[in-house]
Amino acid sequence: MNDKLELDIPVLLPDLPDAADACLERLVSTLATRDGVEKAHVIAVDGDAPAALCIHFDAAKLPLPRLREMVRAAGAEITERYGHSVWEVTGITHERRARTIGDTLCAMPGVVQASATTSGTIRVEYDRQRTGEDEIRATLRKLKVGLGERIAADDHAGHDHGKGARTKEEQHGPGDGHDHSHAEFLGPNTELIFALACGALLGIGYGVEKLMPDAAQWLPTACFVAAYLFGGFFTLREAIDNLRLRRFEIDTLMLVAAAGAAALGAWAEGALLLFLFSLGHALEHYAMGRAKKAIEALAKLAPEIATVRRDGQKSEIPVEQLVIGDVAIVRPNERLPADGFIIKGSSAIDQAPVTGESIPVDKIPVADAAIARAKPDAVGPESRVFAGTINGGSAIEIEVTRRSNESALAKVVKMVSEAETQKSPTQRFTDRFERVFVPAVLVLALLLLFAWVVVDEPFRDSFYRAMAVLVAASPCALAIATPSAVLSGVARAARGGVLVKGGAPLENLGSLKAIAFDKTGTLTEGRPRITDVVVVDAADENELLALAVAVEALSDHPLAQAIVKDGRERLGARGLPEAGDLKSLTGRGVTATVGDETVWIGKAEMFGKEGIPVLGQGATSAVAALRESGRTTMVVRKGDRDLGAIGLMDTPREAARTALRRLHDMGVSRMIMISGDHQKVAEAIARDVGIDEAWGDLMPEDKVAAIKKLAGEDKVAMVGDGVNDAPAMASATVGIAMGAAGSDVALETADVALMADDLAHLPFAVGLSRHTRGIIRQNVFVSLGVVGFLVPATILGLGIGPAVAVHEGSTLLVVVNALRLLAYRDPTGRAG
Repeated sequence: MNDKLELDIPVLLPDLPDAADACLERLVSTLATRDGVEKAHVIAVDGDAPAALCIHFDAAKLPLPRLREMVRAAGAEITERYGHSVWEVTGITHERRARTIGDTLCAMPGVVQASATTSGTIRVEYDRQRTGEDEIRATLRKLKVGLGERIAADDHAGHDHGKGARTKEEQHGPGDGHDHSHAEFLGPNTELIFALACGALLGIGYGVEKLMPDAAQWLPTACFVAAYLFGGFFTLREAIDNLRLRRFEIDTLMLVAAAGAAALGAWAEGALLLFLFSLGHALEHYAMGRAKKAIEALAKLAPEIATVRRDGQKSEIPVEQLVIGDVAIVRPNERLPADGFIIKGSSAIDQAPVTGESIPVDKIPVADAAIARAKPDAVGPESRVFAGTINGGSAIEIEVTRRSNESALAKVVKMVSEAETQKSPTQRFTDRFERVFVPAVLVLALLLLFAWVVVDEPFRDSFYRAMAVLVAASPCALAIATPSAVLSGVARAARGGVLVKGGAPLENLGSLKAIAFDKTGTLTEGRPRITDVVVVDAADENELLALAVAVEALSDHPLAQAIVKDGRERLGARGLPEAGDLKSLTGRGVTATVGDETVWIGKAEMFGKEGIPVLGQGATSAVAALRESGRTTMVVRKGDRDLGAIGLMDTPREAARTALRRLHDMGVSRMIMISGDHQKVAEAIARDVGIDEAWGDLMPEDKVAAIKKLAGEDKVAMVGDGVNDAPAMASATVGIAMGAAGSDVALETADVALMADDLAHLPFAVGLSRHTRGIIRQNVFVSLGVVGFLVPATILGLGIGPAVAVHEGSTLLVVVNALRLLAYRDPTGRAG
């Protein structure tokens, strides 16, 4: 007999970020091999996915108590065994260097996954039984990588999955916060200084040789040899690391070509090759540094010092010492030191640094500080503030709700710096292409070495031609074409208040033709108001409202909050009955007990199912009339009496129609609104905002099915709030969350997060993505085109020097082309 067991994944693997995490895969694989287990897989339910692990087992072979213990033991073992570390580093000067470091770490015994990025982040996942952080640090020391701050210490047995506070390393050595990148002993421009020294020595040697023929014969050669040392310093380091990995990269090929030139006595030509190559590398490093600085500038938005009031005394403290509950005083035109809510003073705050909003937003104090303190995530946008934003002309006081390393700004900086690890489809293609292309080039060069056998020429010429082809065919520009564009695009998006988590969503967003929108809070304001109260069967309107307010006060659903707020206003000072035992019927309504009777409040479809009494004709007619006029309806029943229906209406967002029109002009041909509301209500809102398709009457699981259906037809994005819509967003090609600055869940679950609660930022994100895709295509075309030109040209006699000049020129061209993304401007001037 086959039985099933479902267990919450967060209990088994605490802090699991998503279904792509390797530890979840290990747990499933481990359980699937156990005797008595027939199948183990992940299932998604309402809320954050993945939510549960489903195990099919034979109870005769494996009793349930034993299975539970086995699963928990497996989860604990994986959590205990595998460690995760993320470091900020220096010394990664270009994409090939990052790839070498990542591959070197992956080759270590016990390292499961490792990646390095040119933006200065290294992520390592390792098996504690086979290696540890000390060994990993030692390897990085050998690679001349300087470890700065550590991001995300392992909070529980090493399994924090990249979340957590930034902490300085406690031990001395590579993690002491100092720059241990010995290859940069003259500062960040050491590589450029060495390249220029190489060029100067090359020029001196050439000048002596040509202009002073009577000088000592050894002097020009000495200058060329010294030029070799300066020009080949960084190249030699990279080549050695690659050879240890048994891999041939451009650096190795350049050294072979330079050594070959020296062997043939062409010292000047070999020095020129190294000069051009090292100069190209240095300039590439400098150019990529500009994109990195755009990211680093985000981290510097928050002030270093905060003015706080503690025990009635004002004092200035570092922002790192702020704790939740502190009251910070912000003077006019100062930057806010932390996330929180205003408790005193009103001001217009410039939120552009975090949300990209172009106009300062008016802020007022919260109505009740105690309620705000108890539920900080429920504080309205008119009172919520963020670290790094700029105060207007009035002094304000804010209560801190997040420490400095947990603020929305800190999370954005962390996610943007890690975004480069998500490879785009084009980058995955170029990686596959290189794996085939480079060996093919080596075979071609080897064949050309023996050209003298069939062509009447000396071995020297065949060797020279083979070296020239090696240089010309190296896909240098191709390697940097996509990463440079992704880094620039992600940095530009962040500056405009849009968080894009890597190359994959950045590129996919620009290629999709369909976008699905959740209705409530996305196309509408998300603040419904009571418009109608219809009583039936001689019921009393005040009784209906009092019951509704008493019951819905126990719920935190947006519709419930609207009924409570507007219902209290309509009732005035009237008393409310006492309600209790609230039960939520997901997607349909609620039930509670008032006195000795049961009260139901919810959609008409809730009644007549699962033991709930059927609605009478009066209530059914009232619901139909309200829906016909575009109202969201909530039926109220007490015991066996239908009291009536409440009609609510959510206001469409002012920016929705304009944003949707702009998206259509950009080429998004299909836009669909999905809603749990009745089809008539959904259609009314859709007409108002300008959407042709409206899918109503959808339960949460129906929304997931709808997105999967759309994704099966073509690429589709799902736009929602990132909380209730998380399962549907996870099923889309790209999940987009609005208002993410105020929601940790939205920041974690979305592929693209609009920091402001403003749909007008979506066209900016799509436009930037399309522009990025265009830049990537241009870069790939240029890099492949240059290789396609240089290979036959060098076979036909083009020298190494011109080949290197064109080769490095193409590399610089694609980087500079990518940097144009940093200057991207939204046509409307919104988002930055």
